[in-house]
Amino acid sequence: MMLKISNSVTLDENEIEITAIKAQGSGGQKVNKVSVAIHLRFDISASSLPEFYKEKLHSLKDKRITKDGIVVIKSQQHRSQEQNRDEALNRLIELIKSVNIIQKKRVATKPTKGSVNRRLDSKKKQSSKKRLRGKVERE
Repeated sequence: MMLKISNSVTLDENEIEITAIKAQGSGGQKVNKVSVAIHLRFDISASSLPEFYKEKLHSLKDKRITKDGIVVIKSQQHRSQEQNRDEALNRLIELIKSVNIIQKKRVATKPTKGSVNRRLDSKKKQSSKKRLRGKVERE
């Protein structure tokens, strides 16, 4: 089965290693019997993604990406293994899609004269308030 990343980029599910593990935390009677949580591992370098995606993913500062370039996602939100599997795959797709979004450049602007004056007035007011709290000198 193929995962659709964008119109031109797809990812084969054979490149993704999915293992079922026991969920952590409190549960019920089934918690120690059933492996419901999903542990997803995806090797960026060995994948069929275009080089652009690979470079951007490697340069991301994300805690889910190891130094070796392996994406590790753990999903244990839901009670069923299928829902956790779908959520883990969706999170992987979102991570890969986030690389393609180009951030707008910030245009530096000057503060208006009014805002500068308001800021300076409030600073003067605050300093006079502090000055009044000082020791009173006796004559």
